[in-house]
Amino acid sequence: MLMEWDWTIILVIIAFGFLAAFIDAVVGGGGLISIPALLAIGLPPATALGTNKLASAFGSLTSALRYLRSGKVDLKIVAKLFPLSFVASICGAILAVYLPAELLKPLVIVILTCVLIYTVMKKDWGSIRTYQRLSLTKLILFVGVIVLIGFYDGFLGGGTGSFLMFAFLIIGFDFLSAAGNAKVLNFAFNFGALLLFIYLGHVNFVIGLSMAASMIVGSYVGAWFALKYGVGYVKVLFVVVTSILIVKNFIDYFF
Repeated sequence: MLMEWDWTIILVIIAFGFLAAFIDAVVGGGGLISIPALLAIGLPPATALGTNKLASAFGSLTSALRYLRSGKVDLKIVAKLFPLSFVASICGAILAVYLPAELLKPLVIVILTCVLIYTVMKKDWGSIRTYQRLSLTKLILFVGVIVLIGFYDGFLGGGTGSFLMFAFLIIGFDFLSAAGNAKVLNFAFNFGALLLFIYLGHVNFVIGLSMAASMIVGSYVGAWFALKYGVGYVKVLFVVVTSILIVKNFIDYFF
């Protein structure tokens, strides 16, 4: 049961919602902060996930619109990927209802570690945009990866932002445009999974909308920070957040 509603809970929701949305708007990984906060105030795990999707949907939409206005979103690409991402996330959320998330955590740890090592080793990677039209084979692989990430987001979610950014970076986007495209698709992920959690009754609207208010502000400030300070800062934060995600998943799985 949820703890008695008081100002302490309100402040926790506002503070952690803002911080989660700020981080998520820049490099993803906001769920690392918001989901534990929702669990800490007494929400059951399934309700915490659903409530987080409600708040995160508002946050990801806010940052996506900010990146759109700055011209850092490739509309031709994300418009085609959006419906696939939406459906994939719903499928992942359906699976999350029946299977324990721990099944995927070992694989997540390995993949995040590879993402981190590759990013650190490639010194100038993501500094400039080198994207060119993909061949049919590469396009099919890229679309497949995005669908898998959407499925994973609905099922588990931790590290989705890092995976999305890495997918766009690997085909030649710079860190800022990768972040912008990632946030649009992240909204598709959040919205798709949210609809299912609402249908299943796993959303606390009072808590979710309260956190959403602070996430809207945090997302706007985070996107502003990324656009103002540029690729260098985003890359550093990407490495830091990915490292924390690896440690968090490792501790959760082995301890």
